[in-house]
Amino acid sequence: MDVPTNKTFTLHITGKVQAVWYRASAKDQALSLGLTGKIWNNIDDSVGAIVQGPENRIKSFIEWCKKGPPLANVEKVEVEESPVDYKFESFEISRK
Repeated sequence: MDVPTNKTFTLHITGKVQAVWYRASAKDQALSLGLTGKIWNNIDDSVGAIVQGPENRIKSFIEWCKKGPPLANVEKVEVEESPVDYKFESFEISRK
């Protein structure tokens, strides 16, 4: 049986994504998918995230990020694969 290879992606999410429970909802979504990483607010009113896990689950998370929680209005989600040596143990809301 093949074990899925964990990947790391960095996301930059723009639109109405602050003060709409975006980070808390994204954390719940990531945890439900078994993903690790962190999510934070940027000073330009965007949201950043690093997510780690199996690529197929990350793709599901990215699809969720394109919609976000009900009060959000996501304009764009930029995704970049990131070679990161650090392994996250959980998914956290952070200050950066």
